[in-house]
Amino acid sequence: MLLHPEMMLDLVNARHRELAAEAERGRLLGRARWFRARRGGKAPAVRGRPTGTLASCERSVAAPAR
Repeated sequence: MLLHPEMMLDLVNARHRELAAEAERGRLLGRARWFRARRGGKAPAVRGRPTGTLASCERSVAAPAR
C-alpha cells in the first residue's frame, strides 16, 4: 500500500493537534480542580449582599412625564 507523503503529513499533523488539545483540556481541568479544592469547595453567596458604592442591578428608568 503506497501512501502519498502529503497525506501522511496531514494525518500526523492532525493527530498532533488532537494530542495538544487533549493535553490543554487536561491542564485546564487540573487547574480548575486545584482552585476548587483551594477555595474549599464552597463559593460565598453573592445574592442578598449589599453592593456598597456600586449601583444596584435593578432597572432605574426615568418615569415618563405626565
